[in-house]
Amino acid sequence: MPRKASPKKTKTKRPSSVDAEILDRLYRVILSRKKADPSTSHTARLFSRGPAKIAQKFGEESVEAVIEGAYGKRKALVMECADVVYHMLVLWAARGVKPNDVWKELARREGRSGVAEKASRKKSYS
Repeated sequence: MPRKASPKKTKTKRPSSVDAEILDRLYRVILSRKKADPSTSHTARLFSRGPAKIAQKFGEESVEAVIEGAYGKRKALVMECADVVYHMLVLWAARGVKPNDVWKELARREGRSGVAEKASRKKSYS
């Protein structure tokens, strides 16, 4: 007996460059917009307003992600989290923090319990 043809599987279309290095690439683009024209670049407009306003925008986007995480739909949460990451990277660039600085800190914490990490911060920030 001949086998029935199975339905064609459709692949989910993803951008070709989805990988862990996307944050480093985005950070480089953000840096390249630091001196761009604020009337043509949202990133340049953020930089022109200064680090305090960038931090405020980061906070606003974070709250929107929290709301979507608590009550929203998955797609909306993904979109808000992308906004959070973008604004976080703009804040890093405004304050001279490089992604590798954060990656090193995460590597330092790897394998430690969250309880131990929090306890060590209380001592070092006093």
